[in-house]
Amino acid sequence: MKKRPFLKGVLNHCYQRSANGGLLFYSQSDYLVWFTIVCLAATRHRVKILALCPMPDHTHLSVIADSVRDLSSFMGDINRSFSHEQNKLCHTKGSWFKTPFGSVPKKGAKFGRSNLLYVGNNPVERKLASYADEYRWTFVAYAHSDHPFSDKLIIRNCSWHMRNAIREVRAQYRSGKPMNHCVLKRITRMLAESEKRQLIDYIVSTYNVISYDDTLSYFDGSYGHFLTALHSTTTREYDMKETFVGVSDRCYAQMTRILLVEKGLEDIHDFLAWPEKERKELYNLLLQKTGALPSQVNKFLHLPIESAMAGMTTKR
Repeated sequence: MKKRPFLKGVLNHCYQRSANGGLLFYSQSDYLVWFTIVCLAATRHRVKILALCPMPDHTHLSVIADSVRDLSSFMGDINRSFSHEQNKLCHTKGSWFKTPFGSVPKKGAKFGRSNLLYVGNNPVERKLASYADEYRWTFVAYAHSDHPFSDKLIIRNCSWHMRNAIREVRAQYRSGKPMNHCVLKRITRMLAESEKRQLIDYIVSTYNVISYDDTLSYFDGSYGHFLTALHSTTTREYDMKETFVGVSDRCYAQMTRILLVEKGLEDIHDFLAWPEKERKELYNLLLQKTGALPSQVNKFLHLPIESAMAGMTTKR
């Protein structure tokens, strides 16, 4: 087996794609489960996180570890825990991530800074947001506020359902457990949309272990300088072989809305338990109603890669 490149105490860019070429994240619940797993695993394996960005079909993590063993244990812990939660929800089997994961050390301020900008701007390149800090799942905005996407949480003014949801989040966190789909579904069921946004911010802020001071040290310690660099810079990672398969990843949210409305699904994950033949029957519906590429529809439906039209991918 090829030896993994690694430098102790140096920023390492870790990246990972899905095991079968399918989508990883379909809902806010998926992102929250993954994020809370990552934060707890970082503490468990003594890994310092400087940046995270889960994308619909892959993940990016910029981290510092004391040893390659700690790094591998950290990533393995995330993969096993997230796959376990998704398999329980979707009635599937096996790992959701392709292994081994990729990693590249970024020695020196220049390469570290370039990597942090690259990770933060991934959703901008995929047209999920105009700026990195406008996309919740870069977690950039949380360096400046504990409620960047909702009104300030004042517990005494909350509804009974919201106060109960907060108690459950606190109990889960104090027990050293990540959020899971069952808990999230139960505590959000009776919440208004504004309360759901507040709860997401509360969960992220409660579990968050991103070392923003270390991140900002690459930008003169200034959040403003960090944002200026993100807003004005598009970077590439030339030591990665990442493929961009379409003009935008917004199509996945479109597909989700279509299935929830036209197929009456209670949960978007329900169709993943369907036989392949039944999932294929959704193909033409999604292709006709979105501007997605055939390969993107296949990715969403977790259909075999070979059934996508050949020659539709371009290098980023």
